[in-house]
Amino acid sequence: MIKYSGRDVTHWFDRFTRQPKTSIDPQTEKTVYYTPEGAFLHVPSILRGESLPDKPWWKGGEYCIGSMTQKKRQIKIVNMLTKHEDVIEVPCEETIYEILDRYKEINFHAASYTWKRLGQTLDMSKTLEENGIIDET
Repeated sequence: MIKYSGRDVTHWFDRFTRQPKTSIDPQTEKTVYYTPEGAFLHVPSILRGESLPDKPWWKGGEYCIGSMTQKKRQIKIVNMLTKHEDVIEVPCEETIYEILDRYKEINFHAASYTWKRLGQTLDMSKTLEENGIIDET
């Protein structure tokens, strides 16, 4: 897993079931988990009669499966009360709600603020671009 940290491994999983892909073992002709890079954490051996754990890493918890962003961008968030500024990097696909969730690590009270740009209140369910905030990089 360390070899693939920060890289896209979604091709290891079925896009509908979000479970590891399976294939037919050519020697035994039995269904096995598809692990082209070797076994990985929480993937059992079907041939030995093992089953998936109740909560494997790809079903939540400490690790998650995500999609690679098309583009990352830096944004500056200014607290107009304190004039404190923070610059964070976000994927272009994230909504303002998702950015808020990320920003709460820096400012716990961020959810109680009204998020605006140039005096216009932002639609929290939309992305930066959908809110008319173009990427100026």
